Amino acid sequence: MRIKKHPILEFPVKKKIEFYFEDKKLEARDGESIAAALIANNIRIFRFSEKKQRPRGLYCAVGKCASCLMEVDGKPNIMTCITPVKQGMKVKRQKGRGDLI
Repeated sequence: MRIKKHPILEFPVKKKIEFYFEDKKLEARDGESIAAALIANNIRIFRFSEKKQRPRGLYCAVGKCASCLMEVDGKPNIMTCITPVKQGMKVKRQKGRGDLI
């Protein structure tokens, strides 16, 4: 689900890169956020709430809420809406607060 052509806006074509979500190889565009790459790959649930295990997805997209927190390359509590996706990156859903380091 990616905008390929827009009647007004121009999108520069960026290099394709690969990353992993829950051990599945996905495609992203260089320079986009992890959250944008996940949304483009039709992934809407980023984590589950601590108390009731309710699904959470992208909400504010500017790093002010905690809805997009995920485990990235083994580190918990990464704000995926403001973190750029990188080649070979490993992203996993997080349940609750995630493990503290």
